[in-house]
Amino acid sequence: MNIIVTSRHFKAHESLNEYAERSVNDLASVYNGIVRAEVILSFEKARNSVKVAEINLKVYGTIITAVAKSDDFFKSIEGASAKVLVQLKKYKDKLHKKNRTAVLKSKAKE
Repeated sequence: MNIIVTSRHFKAHESLNEYAERSVNDLASVYNGIVRAEVILSFEKARNSVKVAEINLKVYGTIITAVAKSDDFFKSIEGASAKVLVQLKKYKDKLHKKNRTAVLKSKAKE
């Protein structure tokens, strides 16, 4: 899996990049079909200091996206990864259900 961490309009600290990569690697333990992961860190407004983390996962057949905003990048990454985790579990269940029905139909034809 390729992991790309992008920081828009600022230079992210190495610990922040490592934390983002670690949180995406934790998602790979739930579903190993992740092809590419992008973590985009940015500021919504410079004065209010709202930090935004966006995680885009490319899995076979679709792209899963989540955005989280907070006053800290670590909290934003954690929130976005939690949202992506829920979507990834739903995708995985949907994929397994689809395959089960295909298997049951093929067994019925035999």
